[in-house]
Amino acid sequence: MLIYNDIYEWEGWGGKLRLASGKCRLWVFDRKKDTGDKTVTILRPKVVVVSDVNDSKMSVRSCAGHIATKVTRDFEIDPQRMLYVEYYPAVRYGMRNEYEIPEQYVAVDFAWDQGRAVHPRWRHLQPPLLGVVTGLMETTIPDDLI
Repeated sequence: MLIYNDIYEWEGWGGKLRLASGKCRLWVFDRKKDTGDKTVTILRPKVVVVSDVNDSKMSVRSCAGHIATKVTRDFEIDPQRMLYVEYYPAVRYGMRNEYEIPEQYVAVDFAWDQGRAVHPRWRHLQPPLLGVVTGLMETTIPDDLI
C-alpha cells in the first residue's frame, strides 16, 4: 500500500545557511497492508524509495543518512523494519542518445545510533527483492522520470 508519493524536502544544518538542505522524490510503501495473508511475517514491511529531482541542491546519495533519519521520524517508521532504496532512472547519452545507463535500484543499509542513520552501505538490489520493489514502483513512477 502506498503511503506517500510526492516531493519531500529536508532542512540541512548550519542555521541560516541551511547547508545540505534539499528535496527529492519520495515513495513510502507499507507491504504489511498489501498482504491479506496474516500468517506471513514481513521483516521489513516499510519500503522507502528516494530519487533525485532536478532542482535540488543536494543528491539523495550525498544526504542518505540525513534523509533516512528524517523519514523515519516524520513517518514514525522503525528503522530496523525499513528497506531504504535509492532509485536512479535510465539515462541516455551520446551524440544521438545511442548509449544508455539502465535504471538502478540501490539499497542502502545503515547503522543506527541514537535514532540517526549513520555509516551508509550501498548495494544493488538483487532478485527476488528487486522484483518486489519494482512491482511496488511500476504504477507510481511519474512520466518525467521514465
